[in-house]
Amino acid sequence: MSTPGITPTVVRLKLSLLLGGLRRSAGRRAAYLTSAVVVLLIAALQLIGLIALRGTAHAATIAVLLTAVLALGWAVMPLFFPSGDETLDPSRLVMLPLRPRPLVRALLVASLIGIGPLFTLCLFTGSAISVAHGAAAYATAAVAVVLGLLVCVALARAVAAANSRLLTSRKGRDLAVLSGLVIAVGAQLVNFGAQQLGAAGLSRLDPAADVLRWLPPASAIGAVDSVSRGSYGTAAAQLALSAAAATGLLTLWSRSLTRLMTSPDESTLQAAEPGPRERTSTGLSRLLPPGRTGTAAERSLRYVWRDPKTKAAWVTSLAIGLIVPVFNALQGTGSVYFACFAAGMLGIQMYNQFGQDTSAFWMIATTIASPRDAYAELRGRALALLLITLPYATLVTVVTTALLGAWPRLPEALGLSFALLGAMLATGAWSSARFPYSIPQEGYKNVVPGQAGLAWISIVGGMVAAALLSSPVIAGTIWLNVAPGGRDWAWLLLPAGAGYGTLLTLLGLRLAAPQTARRLPEILAAVSKG
Repeated sequence: MSTPGITPTVVRLKLSLLLGGLRRSAGRRAAYLTSAVVVLLIAALQLIGLIALRGTAHAATIAVLLTAVLALGWAVMPLFFPSGDETLDPSRLVMLPLRPRPLVRALLVASLIGIGPLFTLCLFTGSAISVAHGAAAYATAAVAVVLGLLVCVALARAVAAANSRLLTSRKGRDLAVLSGLVIAVGAQLVNFGAQQLGAAGLSRLDPAADVLRWLPPASAIGAVDSVSRGSYGTAAAQLALSAAAATGLLTLWSRSLTRLMTSPDESTLQAAEPGPRERTSTGLSRLLPPGRTGTAAERSLRYVWRDPKTKAAWVTSLAIGLIVPVFNALQGTGSVYFACFAAGMLGIQMYNQFGQDTSAFWMIATTIASPRDAYAELRGRALALLLITLPYATLVTVVTTALLGAWPRLPEALGLSFALLGAMLATGAWSSARFPYSIPQEGYKNVVPGQAGLAWISIVGGMVAAALLSSPVIAGTIWLNVAPGGRDWAWLLLPAGAGYGTLLTLLGLRLAAPQTARRLPEILAAVSKG
């Protein structure tokens, strides 16, 4: 009796898991379908755009660079989003009697199913068509598209398998924190590069394309261009490089799977070893005020350091808060007031303070017996945020001012930043009590399905309210800049903004404390859904 092959079984397993995940909730189904439509629309537009480049002077340069960037995305995606394709996690198959070679073949076929491979196929197809001229070039393009897609998928799987132990550990989850920083920096670099190219032209990219056309999988597209130019020997060498890369990546993937499925988990062995465990102490509690305020501040700071979701939010806010004003200053289009962006991004961390506690908030709720206890709890959380935000916002403002050479405007920029920060702390404390929502512990989403409306009300509404509360300082800044002789008194905006921000913070905490003490059951129910 013949046994069915493993490849159809793995493919059916992936499809079943994907469909089962979509049936779990309407929110997940809507998010998946929306993302699929958006990605397919972008893929179609890219395909049309690349075909439209056919015959232009820089078509080969753009095609080669696009495929190289796409391959880089496939390589780093498993590191920053290790849970992006849980249905193909080989650690789930460790207990099954499977041999590496059939397993690699089955997982490779299953990896070709999804939105990502379809997007990649469209981009490779458009790139190949844009540089293909003649029957031989089109025949080469058919091989190049298949090779390019195989290299990308094999690259992602080899990276994921080689780092599987790391990516499923706590350190691996912390690695995903860098995704926000990479995306933020990458977006600004792309913007800066696009502006430079707009002034100098695409010819500046030709040297980079000449190098990348020899690196797989961009070498496959380079082979199509070489055939179109009549360089058949060069094309054969470029195709051979892509084929060798695909073979090497599949071999590396197979060896990583063998090691993964036959060797014990070293982290588990280390945890099982007997011996005294060293207790680490940072001495942080000695630097904070005594009582509940210091305890709450220390807990919040430990969340920032240890909790992956909290750390991700902080790293992203710190990066964007610095990148936006600094990059604009470097491009000559910035203003010293852009430094307030740092205070605004970091002030957002005050919103949904209890969501980071998740279901463990019940332990905190049992210790809050009065508005006074709630006030001490909120004051500690605000103190933890200020310990990071105040020096960082000051640093960003000083750096931005130095890059622009606008030192006379430093006091008013700092005053505006402090006033905005105080307003966001006040509205954040109040919205944390009125509009709490749950943060899922797994996956990349920051809001559980069904609570997106609460998140939007909390953050967007709070930011609008903070801007309105800061309007007196904003109005004072405008008046001193337009009134005759007003610039002589602009330095007063620093103490005025700092004092006004402090007053708003204390008032906001006082108003939020009774709400928190009264709505403890509602807050616990809202933050326990993740």
